[in-house]
Amino acid sequence: MSEAIDPNELPAVITGYLTAHRARDLESALARYTEDAVVTDEGRTHRGKHEIRDWLTRAASRYTYTTTLVAAHRVDDEHYVAVNHLEGDFPGGVADLRFRFTLDGDLIAGLVIEP
Repeated sequence: MSEAIDPNELPAVITGYLTAHRARDLESALARYTEDAVVTDEGRTHRGKHEIRDWLTRAASRYTYTTTLVAAHRVDDEHYVAVNHLEGDFPGGVADLRFRFTLDGDLIAGLVIEP
């Protein structure tokens, strides 16, 4: 069970990551992951910083879109959900995506992005 929180209450590593991701600041976004982090997006899993770097690079160049953080949830001290509203030139043009974060201390150990 999760509780809704103000998006400003998300841990700094998550807000920093989301800011870097929106700005397409690859190095800043990547620095927020553990060495062995796992990201799942569009049904594909990316393991470790090397694969995550490749995924971030492809994601940044594939479509043009805006992202707005519209909601947040706290599951427990290591698990948070950030709901982002996207609009852009991707198929469908509009989507609300849940970014499910797993934290390890002050870093992101896991991220699952899904509708």
